[in-house]
Amino acid sequence: MKFNFTKGKNKSTELAIRMALSLVLALLVGTAFILLRESLIANDKASIWNSINNILFQDITTEEGKNALGIFYILGQLFINCLQLIIIPMVFSSIALAMCHISDTKKLGRISSKTLLGFLITSVFALATACVFGFAAYKFGFFNVNLASNTSTSVATANGNNPLLVILDAVPSNITSVMSNNSMVLSIVFLAVVVGLCINNLGEKVLVLKNLLIDLNNIISVFLGFVITKFSPLAVFILVTRTFAVYGLDRLKPALAYMLTVAISSMLFLVIAYPLFVYLTTKLNPIIFMKKVAKVALLGFSAAASSAALSLNEKTTVEELGVSKDIASFVLPLGMTINMNGTAIMQVIAAIFIAASSGYTLTIQNIILIAVLALIASVGTPSAPGSSSIILFTVLTGMGFNNEATLIAYSLIIAINRPIDMLITCLNVIGDSATAVVVANSEGCLNKEIYNS
Repeated sequence: MKFNFTKGKNKSTELAIRMALSLVLALLVGTAFILLRESLIANDKASIWNSINNILFQDITTEEGKNALGIFYILGQLFINCLQLIIIPMVFSSIALAMCHISDTKKLGRISSKTLLGFLITSVFALATACVFGFAAYKFGFFNVNLASNTSTSVATANGNNPLLVILDAVPSNITSVMSNNSMVLSIVFLAVVVGLCINNLGEKVLVLKNLLIDLNNIISVFLGFVITKFSPLAVFILVTRTFAVYGLDRLKPALAYMLTVAISSMLFLVIAYPLFVYLTTKLNPIIFMKKVAKVALLGFSAAASSAALSLNEKTTVEELGVSKDIASFVLPLGMTINMNGTAIMQVIAAIFIAASSGYTLTIQNIILIAVLALIASVGTPSAPGSSSIILFTVLTGMGFNNEATLIAYSLIIAINRPIDMLITCLNVIGDSATAVVVANSEGCLNKEIYNS
């Protein structure tokens, strides 16, 4: 008897397989480039590696890359730019149209409260996981790293603003400035909800704007389908290969304990907490959920930005998990802005690592306070690569960690955090989708036939 393994597989499954194969190939090629880099540098042939780096991997926007070719950087950035190009119009049009279809304001209130409750539940468990693993690593002495002064690098820090400013910034004072800034997604959500509800209230009096939003949404769907279907496997390979190639072992060794702690805690949370969250609240098979969102996690991993995965996440959540488009259009953009479970885990463990390696003594009370500050700071973290480690400075200043060793340890985190950013983005995007499934199920807006197909 012959088995046809491709029979019955839809295009989405084929895309997931292609992306998974691209990831495996990227890990192999990236590791080969790391070994090549180390070998050339060890044999006094750094100039050869510099030439390879300039041709393939160099960031051409920096001073060092002004004369470089940077093929992998250019191709990877073009893909990310295509996805980020549609963030503002997609979020605005999808949420506004969703509000047009919700005539019951009580239903909107229920959806909002259930969404925020879902985000809070997963965030609390994520922080608890980070506290347990971070405190254990601290007590076992894994974070007693000897940081030499030469490990410091240029340090980009966040302003020491009150994290609660995220609430104030949710209501913008200027529409044009918000529409031109991808980091102001929470403000876009507010504007879209207001516009959608107003269109809903006016009914037949407003048809042109509503039809314009529908046309814009349709254009975005076609553009998105083309970009993701045709280019995402190649983009996964390019982005992951470049990330591995530009990080030498000299940067990874000093903070290996930190990276392993974040990786282990994140992976356990990913494979245990989210499936349990879906199963306990919906009684649906969580394995089906994890399989279908795997490609979303892969794209988030490759781009290290929730914003880059938002479009694919919405497409997967609606078309494969059976979530109502109205609910997905509201929950996912909001989650991309304020639901940062992976970011919170990283910031707690990073703060513990920095404090321990800088000579500070930590108690359980200190760890809990770090967790609270990380929860608040993660809400205001932009969904862009590297932003989590920048906002980490807010947690450090809030705890009073400010000696010279702290800045050295913090600069080390900045230098090596790209692989961690890639991992925690997976948690962020899957958490958004899981909450959308839970909310849709509670509202009777989940097509279980689609989910189980």
